[in-house]
Amino acid sequence: MVKDLKGVLAALDAHEPDSLLGLRETQWLDTKSGPYQLADPKAVEELTKDVAAFANGGGGVIVIGIATRLEHDEEVLDQIVGLDPAAVNADQIRKLLRQRIVPAPRGVRVGWSGSDGERVAFIDVPAQAVDTLFVVPAPLGKPGSPRTDTVAVPMRDGDSTYWLPRTEIQQLLSAGVRASGMPTAQALTELVRQAVSEAGPGSGLRVGQGLPDREREMRAAYEQLTEAGLGEPAGEAWAQGAAALQDLRHEVDGEPGWVLCLVAGRPPVVVAEPVWQTIVEPGRRAPGGQDPLAAVGLPRPPAGTDTSWVIPADARSVDLEGGSWGAGRLTYSGRGVWRWQPLPRFSLNQGRSASIGTAGQTPSLRLRALVNLPWAEAGTLEISKSRRTQLEQQLPYSAVAGAVTMLSRRRGAELPAARWERGPFGNSGRSIGYTCTIAGPDGGPAVKASVMLALPTTMESTVVACADVLIENPEAWAAALGPGWDTQLGLDEVQAVLLAAWETAAELLPDVVGDPAGLSWAAPPSSELRMTCEQPADNGVLPGLDTLVDLAPLGPNDGGPRSQLAVAITAAPAMDRAERQRLLREALVHMAHAFGYVDAEVDLL
Repeated sequence: MVKDLKGVLAALDAHEPDSLLGLRETQWLDTKSGPYQLADPKAVEELTKDVAAFANGGGGVIVIGIATRLEHDEEVLDQIVGLDPAAVNADQIRKLLRQRIVPAPRGVRVGWSGSDGERVAFIDVPAQAVDTLFVVPAPLGKPGSPRTDTVAVPMRDGDSTYWLPRTEIQQLLSAGVRASGMPTAQALTELVRQAVSEAGPGSGLRVGQGLPDREREMRAAYEQLTEAGLGEPAGEAWAQGAAALQDLRHEVDGEPGWVLCLVAGRPPVVVAEPVWQTIVEPGRRAPGGQDPLAAVGLPRPPAGTDTSWVIPADARSVDLEGGSWGAGRLTYSGRGVWRWQPLPRFSLNQGRSASIGTAGQTPSLRLRALVNLPWAEAGTLEISKSRRTQLEQQLPYSAVAGAVTMLSRRRGAELPAARWERGPFGNSGRSIGYTCTIAGPDGGPAVKASVMLALPTTMESTVVACADVLIENPEAWAAALGPGWDTQLGLDEVQAVLLAAWETAAELLPDVVGDPAGLSWAAPPSSELRMTCEQPADNGVLPGLDTLVDLAPLGPNDGGPRSQLAVAITAAPAMDRAERQRLLREALVHMAHAFGYVDAEVDLL
């Protein structure tokens, strides 16, 4: 049972915010049913007041997204309201705390706890040095910079926060004056100067202040980049993993500020504030309350750059790396918005949906392209009747239909993939499934093409789109083709089929949810390409792929026959055909090398 601050933090870190229900607000616990509306100056003042009060009171935690009930004049944590991740801008909260509380409290953590529907945010304020008083500008309750000649001291008393009375502030100032030995007027001037974090020019903040181990390094970087128009620090420096960051003003009043960024092993960079916000924005949609920069990473210099560099406000592309999402690129689109996409890379990592829709099927050969689409807020998507009807009209003319037709046409037969029927996958407001069957002379299936798309479920958090081409029965297909034709596929045919299936799964099927280009990622999208033998021989053993596909262009394989080959591609789903073909060939070579075809080369495919 949760009883103290340590227990509350443990429960939040374990994503069990419901463990807090029934607790009472105390000296170290405060709750908010809704997020701070940071566009409102009063909400900004409330945020800084609440955090500074905990810093002055031995530490505590603010939990956002839990409603309370009044019981015996005490606020009792009653129910989880839940928050939309987009409603809490953790990066902005951190920035405001650094800028408006003096000195900035150390170790403040803004995080998320819980899962969809019961997700809360929290601000963990650890205990601070006992001889430090944390102050904020006196509240104005209206837009504009805080006054530079005022100071206020928030304090915590039980389950409430209050302002330290003027008489007590005067006593503290007098004690400081007596201890300093300075004339009263000079002492007050110095104390007020230090108390106002948003003081503008002459605020006294140093470049690198807040990170003493990196201060010299940050000052050297600042001097290298000062010609970009860097002004004075707007807040203390802070650490982001191994990186050192600091907000800076522009040397010209009214111009957007900068963020100085130092990452080990890279030249220092200064980023215009508007671009910095676009860097942070995609990561805010990462699940589980992950820190945005920990997800998307930090700016990566252009190739060949080994000196300090600048990302100006009019930049249209920024490469990022070092985050959990891997290398990516932010690009300013023709729609006037920034969009993050992963930089292409290959692996053998197959997702949980790799075998979706295959239960009960045993084709001789399956060629599959599956695309994972982890869109933010995918739970709100739906498949409308009009879009389903449009897809039904498009499928006979789709790339995958053309590939199936091509396989027979190259063998002298005209067996078009023109008739598509619903199934065998379930069709509903959250899934689609269609199949085209090329029958043999006996009416049994010879070749099939299938497509499906499924919106997120309790078991799968991403949208999954898939296109399959199945050689169900090589003998039936041979009979449909006519005498003398070999049904073994050439590797060039496999490439053509995988290319068409990938294009269908990545670009045609996602259109059933609306406009994919207008959706944002909550994680990197990926595609999986597979070729598998799934019909066991009489002895129960799956045959090798080389019995159905001519793998000779890959060269010898010391590992012996394989019944399955697969590769994963992390890349933007939409691309032009030439780029898709290039990535496909490179992915197949990556796959071939991993499975023992060490002589495979792109030029030989």
